[in-house]
Amino acid sequence: MLDGVRDRLVRSGDEPGGATEVLGDAAVADALRASGRVLGTTALRELTRTAHAEIFGAGPLQRYLDEPGVTDVLVNGPDDVWVDRGAGLERVEVALGGPEAVRALAVRLAAAGGQRLDDASPVVDARLPDGTRLHAVVAPVCATGAVVSLRVLRTRTFRLDDLVAGGTVPHAWEPVLRGLVARRANVLVSGGTGTGKTTLLAALLALVPPDERVVCVEEARELDPDHPHVVPLTARRPNVEGAGGVDLADLVRAALRMRPDRIVLGECRGPEVREVLMALNTGHDGGLATIHANDVEGVPARLEALAALAGMDRAAVAAQAAGGLDVVLHLRRVRTAGTTRRVLAQLGVVRQDERGALRVDVAGSWDGTVVPPGAGSPCGGSTVGGSPGGGSTGDGSPGGGSTGAAGPVAGPAWDELVGRWSA
Repeated sequence: MLDGVRDRLVRSGDEPGGATEVLGDAAVADALRASGRVLGTTALRELTRTAHAEIFGAGPLQRYLDEPGVTDVLVNGPDDVWVDRGAGLERVEVALGGPEAVRALAVRLAAAGGQRLDDASPVVDARLPDGTRLHAVVAPVCATGAVVSLRVLRTRTFRLDDLVAGGTVPHAWEPVLRGLVARRANVLVSGGTGTGKTTLLAALLALVPPDERVVCVEEARELDPDHPHVVPLTARRPNVEGAGGVDLADLVRAALRMRPDRIVLGECRGPEVREVLMALNTGHDGGLATIHANDVEGVPARLEALAALAGMDRAAVAAQAAGGLDVVLHLRRVRTAGTTRRVLAQLGVVRQDERGALRVDVAGSWDGTVVPPGAGSPCGGSTVGGSPGGGSTGDGSPGGGSTGAAGPVAGPAWDELVGRWSA
């Protein structure tokens, strides 16, 4: 039946994957009449929805992509599909057919994103027309068959108030984050995959004054901040002949010529980190970027590894990073009260030590325990026995808070962070 609808669309000039992507009841009804089948209005509407998903969307996976709260849909095989609804991955039952059907779906999705996926080009990154980010691999890269990873682009943009109210950012740290943007700190947001780095980055960009020009550089567009003057630049992969590629380093250099008030790099993942550090050391303050790291203390090693790809040695990285970066905000997933949440877990201050090595000192840490606004210390409280930044004073000082209070804990660099950046 779907083949009949597809053939009919092709003959009518409405090529699947084309610009219109509009499948009406009439096309399905015509195909049904041609096959001799008769259906009622409800059945026809359901078949139309299914046909649209099969021809223009992600087939049986489309209902998960459309489901509110879903962030990722992962396909490891025809009987191995996982969905993340925000609380971690859970396995779901989906009828995808056999391995060839999964491969055909991956190839079709890649084509919808303007990319080629076959034995000669077995790995693809693409952005689908609805904004969903696709990563897919096929044999011979993956011996078990096609593997598809879909990252859902949500239309809602969270503001900092939303993240505080939702328990991602502790109330006690909100003035610090607002101050970082207002005072034009250069901020690096770190964390693992799916911890909310892009969400926090967009929330911070929404705090940028509306008369400032923000240039965002990304490999695949995800950032959509609530700001009136954003210029999005997106990398382009080379074609099959190896020509036409535009990488992140090219885009960072282009951004510098666009009279930016702030330069934003969606993710530091390669040699483009050199261009970013150079930009932040030449008067382009107020910049923001994200990076994958396990904690704030691990950020220097990540920067050194990425900068090495651009031929920078450790001494150069330390000097450039310490001069160009001010603060690291680290996110992680935590499990509290039986649920998994994404939280801002650490604040760190970037500096060089006495030997010239790059380091990030912890200014605050949080295990995700929610504390009412105003409870405990200005940093939000302390652990039993006192915080890393000082004793348990019980008088609401930055170094302590009342003994046993839950919430964010002050680190050794807390006073420096607040004194310089807090709003």
